[in-house]
Amino acid sequence: MADTTVLREGLRFGEGPRQGPDGRLHYSDFYDHEVRALDLGTGEEEVVCEVPEQPSGLGWLPDGRLLVVSMKDRKVLRLEDGGALVEHADLDGVATFHANDMLVDAHGRAYVGNFGFDLHAAIAAGGEAPMLQPDWVAPGTPLALVRPDGSVEVAAEDLKFPNGMGLLPDGRLVVAETLAFGLTVFDVDPDGRLSGRRVFAFLRDHGIAPDGIAVDDDGGVWVAPALQPFVFRVEEGGEITRKVETGQVCFAVAIVDGRLVCCTAPSSQPEVVSGARLGRLEVFDL
Repeated sequence: MADTTVLREGLRFGEGPRQGPDGRLHYSDFYDHEVRALDLGTGEEEVVCEVPEQPSGLGWLPDGRLLVVSMKDRKVLRLEDGGALVEHADLDGVATFHANDMLVDAHGRAYVGNFGFDLHAAIAAGGEAPMLQPDWVAPGTPLALVRPDGSVEVAAEDLKFPNGMGLLPDGRLVVAETLAFGLTVFDVDPDGRLSGRRVFAFLRDHGIAPDGIAVDDDGGVWVAPALQPFVFRVEEGGEITRKVETGQVCFAVAIVDGRLVCCTAPSSQPEVVSGARLGRLEVFDL
């Protein structure tokens, strides 16, 4: 029996949940190519924009304009006040495969991860089991830093599928390295550059391949594990302090008004979810 309540059904594959400046929950649906905004109080929902090359991570510039990752063409797009979606940054010189999750800080700096290789093709060919072996090493790929003016640079090298990100209360950036089975933390310099890379939590012993994450006010990291129907709260050092069961595998998580919002689906494989509507938003009151 899941601990969560189903808030929305009929998604294809939800990702990138974030609370927007207007208080609403924003999220992407990969295979409907839509970014949506949901009022958790009234249940009213609208399509904010359509992203033909598949939307993922979301964030906002200080002036309130939405940034959205366009996965397949490796770009960050910007939604202008008049409703036009324009190119904000081209990640092609940094991202080595599909662009993916993103965190935008209060200064409008965006940190953007990418797959690093064709994960879906690898799983379709050989399943997930080979990737779970301790001697399997994923290809490394850079994490991108996009300045507010759209210029792009490498923030960190050789991450193993950099995925969800969050800022800790002390200002450090924590990154889920899905295929390193752990969370990595960086100091953030005043100019946004990263330094002091180290392990925040190693999660392989728990079978957790961290996907989306959300940081709470106490510095705990809520982890969507990508392989399991749970969300785990992890503290620095790797201690798991709480576990919430979801109805399906959880791939992304956000904290909105004291509630966990979980994007769940039976699988992340396109051939399973792109043609069906099995994805859900599930919520849990913290």
